[in-house]
Amino acid sequence: MNKNGADRAGVRRGGGLTTGEVARRLGVAPTTVRSWDRRYGLGPTAHTDGRHRRWTAEDLARLERMCALTATGLPPAEAARLALDEAGPDAAPRDPDAAPREGNAAPVPQPAARAGTGLRLGDVRQECRGVARAALRLDAAALDDLLRAVIEEHGLVAAWTEVIMPTLQAAGRKWEISRERYVEVEHFLSWHVSGALRRHAPPVAADRSGATTVLACVPGENHTLPLEVLAAALAERGLPVRMFGGALPVESLVTVVRRTGPAAVGLWAQSRNTASRPLAQHVAAMEWGVRGARRKPLVLTLGPGWAGQAVPGSPHPPGLAEAVAVVESAVLR
Repeated sequence: MNKNGADRAGVRRGGGLTTGEVARRLGVAPTTVRSWDRRYGLGPTAHTDGRHRRWTAEDLARLERMCALTATGLPPAEAARLALDEAGPDAAPRDPDAAPREGNAAPVPQPAARAGTGLRLGDVRQECRGVARAALRLDAAALDDLLRAVIEEHGLVAAWTEVIMPTLQAAGRKWEISRERYVEVEHFLSWHVSGALRRHAPPVAADRSGATTVLACVPGENHTLPLEVLAAALAERGLPVRMFGGALPVESLVTVVRRTGPAAVGLWAQSRNTASRPLAQHVAAMEWGVRGARRKPLVLTLGPGWAGQAVPGSPHPPGLAEAVAVVESAVLR
């Protein structure tokens, strides 16, 4: 059974989802779910004791269809009508105060020119789909709520690895195959992820001699988001970190290492054109500390740009969890 099937089965076993849980899965605000119920009759099929609203797998499927249709550009009223028509006679009863449906009007077809506007995520966590839908709609409030919930529930490493990164990769693929369409979605998502990391990461730990980690992009490289999440993950573990962001000049990087005496230096390169083996080797050979007890930093080559360009003595961790483990080991040695 794929993850979507497992999620649906979980809905049945658990007696349904709350409105808040449904909103998180769909990537919309809870007020949007309630509005769709009130205006278009897309509410849950039943109420539990105490009038708490619980949404079944079938209810969720209707709302997912509603999201998919509105993402193609259909007006909400038309998308709701089509979602209800597809659900058949067992669809949720309409609110008596909702606007009446237009007799036997035929369903509005999905515009062919807009078909396939969703992000192709594959077999991923359900939260990915909610984040992707919010990003496609450029819904800032919903996206911030979803990112906050994912980080709080799973922690930074799992949230990045299992939810945020797959969604970012899907947005990048969409941009590449759409000939520069949807670039605003990728930028929008990246910006809000960056903000979520700053809001929800703990304060940076105080410096300890020989325990600091320096993080910087190599010259010519400006993809800072992976370094931002690594900095946040290290802060989450109480490890001191210095973050210098994009395209740090060589002279400045050398100065930073001399001034901070770091246990580890992480150098990010997105492209093979920016990855510099001589630079990594030069930083790895730098020494600091008192005479007779001098130390050298461990240099981590981070990012896809270093693939196939191994630097002796410099680990190239394949993911966030591995990078955090390498840094922790370097700090403790």
